[in-house]
Amino acid sequence: MRKITAGLFISLDGVVEAPDQWHFPYFNDEMGAAVDATLGSADTVLLGRRTYDSFAGAWPEREAAGGEDAGFAKKLGDARKIVVSNQQLAFTWRNSEQLTGELAEAVTALKNEPGGNIAMSGSVSVVRQLLAAGLLDELHLLVHPIAVRKGMRLFDEGETAIPLRLVSSEAFRTGVLNLVYAPDGTVDDATYDDAKGHLPQG
Repeated sequence: MRKITAGLFISLDGVVEAPDQWHFPYFNDEMGAAVDATLGSADTVLLGRRTYDSFAGAWPEREAAGGEDAGFAKKLGDARKIVVSNQQLAFTWRNSEQLTGELAEAVTALKNEPGGNIAMSGSVSVVRQLLAAGLLDELHLLVHPIAVRKGMRLFDEGETAIPLRLVSSEAFRTGVLNLVYAPDGTVDDATYDDAKGHLPQG
């Protein structure tokens, strides 16, 4: 089964909205490598409509311009891009298509197709739904040392907790933390009585 990995820029207070307004001072070669490991290594990219519109409005022009980011832009252009939307869409960026059918069923079918890893970038509402449905395999968070204090957070209000397991962590020179999480189905209920035995004694 194919693995779905979602990568997000996130502030210390959980904001994921409009990272272009606060994250560029922290972007260095370490972060570039982390982004490429998630997004640049996948043969399929799953995106929400707004994120797709943002990408399609920028990356084809960057590829055509032939600048320093043209190589990464070509990777995105060559990848199969699948867009989640309730509206019928028309595409001009090559290798783009719309996900059809109910989200969980369609993504399950996509994971069962032959192919390499499936990457996500941004697309917060889709990430939330896939996490809740147990379909997201890894969540890559680049946690920036800044409290943005306004904007949409990654996790919204909900009835059911989503336990996660830390797979790896790395601190960049800028203070950004590269945290990789996977779903954790092994967390049991516990109370203070269970925890107090781990407090320092004496």
